[in-house]
Amino acid sequence: MTFPNPFYRWRPHPWHGLEIGPNPPQLVHAYIEITPFDLVKYEVEKTTGYLKVDRPQRSSSQPPTLYGFVPRTYCGKRVGDLTPMAARGDGDPLDICVISERPITKSEVILTVRVVGGLLMIDNNEADDKIIGVLHNDKFWENAHDVEDLPDVLVERLRHYFSTYKLVPGKENQTYIHSVYNAEHAMKVIEAAIADYDEAYGS
Repeated sequence: MTFPNPFYRWRPHPWHGLEIGPNPPQLVHAYIEITPFDLVKYEVEKTTGYLKVDRPQRSSSQPPTLYGFVPRTYCGKRVGDLTPMAARGDGDPLDICVISERPITKSEVILTVRVVGGLLMIDNNEADDKIIGVLHNDKFWENAHDVEDLPDVLVERLRHYFSTYKLVPGKENQTYIHSVYNAEHAMKVIEAAIADYDEAYGS
């Protein structure tokens, strides 16, 4: 029996074993951990690569888009250097929010995404950027190439969600959105996260 090339005898780790994308930093892959229908925060367990329950959401807020990360990226020194008010990157793969006109209800799927912008989020003095992109080949969003091409209300929902999703009553919130940035800066963040990954784990 012959196998297709490449053939994975075992499931590849979604962070380390998947490709960055067909044309980074403009077209990247996103591994989806959370859908807009989830009331529980899931995230990839970094040792095994399987999806685990991180925590039930405390509030009634739901993510307005698909949410996951770009494979083979790492938010280290270079990502942190792009954010003067942050001490460092958050030490995780680079987060990405993906807009799709058709509802996608499944997580643990791989999407090809066109990058249009991002949110500069600070979490406990660390840079925790959220790249924003649209599903590649989604005809509804075919003219969206920058964050300015998105409806203002959608960007507001993203800002509100990430400003509040870690709120705990009676405790000071250490997470805030500093600014929204365009596609050009988002691609610089992706390039920095790729370089940080190559330094930390090898190309």
